[in-house]
Amino acid sequence: MSEPMLSGLVWFRRDLRHTDHAALFHALKGCRKVWCAFVFDTEILDALPRQDRRVAFIRESLVELDQALRELALAAGVPHPEQVGLIVRHGASRVEIPKLAAQLGVQNVYANHDDEPDALARDAAVRGRLSDDGIMLYTFKDHVIFERSEVMTGNDTPYSVFSPYKRAWLKKLEPFYLKAYPVDRYARHLAPTPPDVRPAGALDAPAVPTLPDMDFEPVTDLKVPPGMSGAQALLDDFLPRLDRYRETRDFPGTKGPSYLSPHLRFGTVSVRHLASLAWARMQAGSEGAETWLSELIWRDFYHQILHHHPHVVGHAFKREYDLIKWAHGTRAKAWFQAWCEGRTGYPLVDAAMRQLNQTGYMHNRLRMVTASFLTKDLGVDWRWGEAYFAEKLLDFDLAANNGGWQWAASTGCDAQPYFRIFNPINQSEKFDPQGKFIRRYVPELASLPDKALHAPWLARPADLAASDDVVLGRDYPAPIVQHDEARAETLQRFSVVKAAKGDSQRDAKG
Repeated sequence: MSEPMLSGLVWFRRDLRHTDHAALFHALKGCRKVWCAFVFDTEILDALPRQDRRVAFIRESLVELDQALRELALAAGVPHPEQVGLIVRHGASRVEIPKLAAQLGVQNVYANHDDEPDALARDAAVRGRLSDDGIMLYTFKDHVIFERSEVMTGNDTPYSVFSPYKRAWLKKLEPFYLKAYPVDRYARHLAPTPPDVRPAGALDAPAVPTLPDMDFEPVTDLKVPPGMSGAQALLDDFLPRLDRYRETRDFPGTKGPSYLSPHLRFGTVSVRHLASLAWARMQAGSEGAETWLSELIWRDFYHQILHHHPHVVGHAFKREYDLIKWAHGTRAKAWFQAWCEGRTGYPLVDAAMRQLNQTGYMHNRLRMVTASFLTKDLGVDWRWGEAYFAEKLLDFDLAANNGGWQWAASTGCDAQPYFRIFNPINQSEKFDPQGKFIRRYVPELASLPDKALHAPWLARPADLAASDDVVLGRDYPAPIVQHDEARAETLQRFSVVKAAKGDSQRDAKG
C-alpha cells in the first residue's frame, strides 16, 4: 500500500459543511495533513450590491463550519485542535488559492465540481497556476446525485426532455450513489493552521471576516437560518410534512415546501442525504416523497443541461427562439420596473415580487407565475427577469434559474409550450383562494372580500367602498395590461418561431 500524500488543501466553495463532503473525504483519506480554506472571491463580490443576503448567509455558515472543523479535530484527537479551522481569504480565488497552497507547501488541492461557465474558467486558471508550482488540483462530484454525462440516452446523447431523463435517473439510482462520505473516519489528518497563515498571525483573531471588513453592510433580516444547523432545523420541520408535499407545495399561503433551497445551493446540507430520505419514503409509498424527489431530479436535469449546452447562458436553448422580438423601449422598461417593484395591478404577481424583494425567497409556483407574466403578458425578454432573480434570490443557482426562466418563456428544453399561457387571475383563485398570501404582501388590499381580491378592478364598487374605501390608481394600481389582449400579442410574437420551423422543415424535405 502506497504512503499517503504529505499534505493537502481543501478549497470550499458551494459546499459549506464538513459532513458527507466528497473533497474533504478524499483529502483526509489521501493526505497526512489537511488544511481547509474558503475565499470570498472579489471577482464575484465586486459585482454585488453592498447589502446582499447571500454574502451574509455564506459568512454565518462559514463561522459555523470553522467551529465544526475544530470540534471534528477535537473528537479525532488532533493535537492543538483549537488551532484547526478554516483559513479564509478575501481576494481573487485564482490568486489566493495558489498563493495559499504554496505557503502551506501542499502537494494537492481538493475541491468539488462547479460547472458554471465562469467557475470552470476560474478553476482552469487556478489549475494552471498550481501546476506551475508542481501542485495538482483534484475535483469531485458533490453538488448533485448525477452530473455531466452520467445519465445519457441510449444513443449516448444528453437528454433534453425531463420525463425520460427522470426515468433513466431512477433506473440508475442505487444505494451506492446515496452513500455518505465517512469524513469522521480520517479526521485525525486535520492540521493546525500555521501561525504565519492565521489572520494577523494572532491565535485569537477571528477566522471569518465580518461583512464590514469586506465592505458589505450588515443584514438583519436574513429570514433563513444559515449553516448546517439551519439546514437541519428546516429538515426536521419538513420531514413530518413530507408525505403531504404533493398536496401542499403549490399553495404559497400554506407551509408546504421544505425551504431548503438556499442550503442546497450553498451545500450546507448534503443532496445525497436529502435524496436518500426521499427515496426511502417513496419506496414506502409516500406520494409526497416521490414528488419531492422529482424536484431534486429536476435540479440534476438543469445542471446537466448547463454542462452540455453552455450557450443557454445568454441564449435560448432552442436557438430559433432567439428570433423573437421582445418588447423594448420606454414602455417595456416601465413595465419591467413595475414588475420588479410589485405594482403590476395583478395582486398575486405583485405579492410574489414583494416577497422576493423583502425576503430573498419566492415560492416555486409563483416563480412560474411571475416569469410567465413578465414574458407572456408583458412581452419582456426572459433574460431581464432571469437577471433580476439572480440579483435577489438567496437560493440563486445559475442552472436552475436559467432552466426555470427558459421553461416559462417557452425557449428552453422541455418547456411550457408558447401557446399555454398562465392566466394570473386563475392562478390566484386556484392557489391562493382565500388570499392569505396576497393579504400578507399586498396589505392595501387586505380588507377586500376574497372574491374581489384576485382582480380588484373587476370588483363591485360597493365592495371597494366597503373595504376601507380602496381606490384603484391611488391605493393600488390598475392593471398595466389586459391579459386577453396580451395573450393575443404573445401568440403573434411567437409566430416568427413557427414560421422559421416551417421554413426549416420545407428545406429539409428539399
